[in-house]
Amino acid sequence: MRQSALRLASFCLALCALPVAGCRTEASGAEAQRAAVAESGLALVPLQVASGARRHAFTVEVAASEEEQQRALMFRQSLAPDRGMIFPFPRPRLASFWMRNTFIPLDIIFVRTNGSIARIADNTIPESLEPVAVDEPVGAVLEIAGGRAAELGIIAGDRVSWPGFPRTP
Repeated sequence: MRQSALRLASFCLALCALPVAGCRTEASGAEAQRAAVAESGLALVPLQVASGARRHAFTVEVAASEEEQQRALMFRQSLAPDRGMIFPFPRPRLASFWMRNTFIPLDIIFVRTNGSIARIADNTIPESLEPVAVDEPVGAVLEIAGGRAAELGIIAGDRVSWPGFPRTP
């Protein structure tokens, strides 16, 4: 009987401690946003495309390193309509992508350093080795589900932003 009472008391103490522990580890909105991590292990950030008066919200994985950018969305079987991947570059550059080992069509959006869209390559062909490029230096590239840009009315000249981009001098 005494052991049962001790086990019950220990269980109750453990339950009571959970909310307190949860409160201590709870992050502010900004901290939680910074700490968000995708299943891939990449950081997740909110991204917005301003298209006229409309704003389109996405949650994107940040492929920051060269290795992350090379792997990109390869081997994925699907991509939710409000998800994507952003490839920020440390300096503006000409960018060229291919679809090797990419099983889903993507819209590849080339973004100038001021946040404006330079080009949209829509519904790229899965597993194609044909380069998809832009003819001017860009600060980032955004990949979203194929056909999504047209569906939302996103066009060249619209503006892309996420925390820290576009960079201000």
